[in-house]
Amino acid sequence: MRDQLLQILTDLRPEFDFTEDVNFIEEGMLDSFDMVALVADLENGFGVKIDGVDIVPENFCSLEALENLINNSKKA
Repeated sequence: MRDQLLQILTDLRPEFDFTEDVNFIEEGMLDSFDMVALVADLENGFGVKIDGVDIVPENFCSLEALENLINNSKKA
């Protein structure tokens, strides 16, 4: 899962290294527009449906947070 997630993030924002242990939102690596685009990519890539209430910065701030979001989302 992590490799696929890293590929999706890198395709979205190739200028950043998402393997760094930083907060992606606070460091400006992802913004609100990226989060919206990322939801579609995650839903397509992992076959899940992410609820609107889960589209909050806390769920997009790290690889671990994104993995938890995917794991806790309903299968499409």
